[in-house]
Amino acid sequence: MIFDKKGSINQFVYEKKGVRLSVKREDLLHPIISGNKFRKLKYNILEAKNQNKNTLLTFGGAYSNHISATAFAGKEFGFKTIGIIRGNELAKDFKHTVNTNPTLNFAHKNSMELKFVKRSDYRKKNELLFIEQLKNEFGDFYLIPEGGTNTLAVKGCEEILDESDKKYDYICVASGTGGTISGIINSVKPKQKVLGFPALKGDFLEREIQPYIHNTKNHQWIHDFHFGGFAKINNELIRFINDFYNKYKIPLDPIYTAKMFYGIEKLIEADFFKKGTEILAIHTGGLQGIKAMNQKLQIKNKPLLYI
Repeated sequence: MIFDKKGSINQFVYEKKGVRLSVKREDLLHPIISGNKFRKLKYNILEAKNQNKNTLLTFGGAYSNHISATAFAGKEFGFKTIGIIRGNELAKDFKHTVNTNPTLNFAHKNSMELKFVKRSDYRKKNELLFIEQLKNEFGDFYLIPEGGTNTLAVKGCEEILDESDKKYDYICVASGTGGTISGIINSVKPKQKVLGFPALKGDFLEREIQPYIHNTKNHQWIHDFHFGGFAKINNELIRFINDFYNKYKIPLDPIYTAKMFYGIEKLIEADFFKKGTEILAIHTGGLQGIKAMNQKLQIKNKPLLYI
């Protein structure tokens, strides 16, 4: 079984200003269901089996790592999968959309049924009436929320850290829906502190994670490195991603991990960490999005990633 795998090893990266940075290579857990998607889906898949469900339904954008991972996991474990995709304009030419979007193409090839909905309807994804309408359309299903975040996802993310990680002073993690950082917050040792690097603008994540966390004082949000918002990228970040890969042979995704590592470097340069600090950064995967990002960059005549 895919989810029998143990956690990945730590990789020492560099020491600057007396601060040591290492990486937890969660991206190496699985070639498709990598990083936090591996962790979030693990117990949800097991629960769906326990409930004798044969269909998984979830939500995501057109380039969602979660959509891609759920499609593959569903096929691997014998589930039908349905993806509710934000943006009904994408349905106008379904064939073109699927053929030109790497994420949706992969999901479609792994037998996921795609339903494109208006953005106003997509915002109803947590409303019971909307969920009932989907059940009337598709029949019974096991619901996995957008981004995969729920109590079972947090349980899976609590397994990211192990005893070998107790030596680190800070655990750094990129954050989208808050499930991964919730698991990290719940599993760190008393003297460790978690730094969360949101990929989106706004301070809503602290509120979002409250139902999942056991400790409200062992973490801090770093809001300065979202580069303008979700999926926003500029030439400076592109250069950073490519330089990081050339130096350390670690690929970074442009949506989450690249912004976190960029932020960590800036914090080190600004003496945020005292000398002798040991930092562990969690690589949460998401590398499937690089191909789609390069498509966008090529259209804008911008430098490409890893070229």
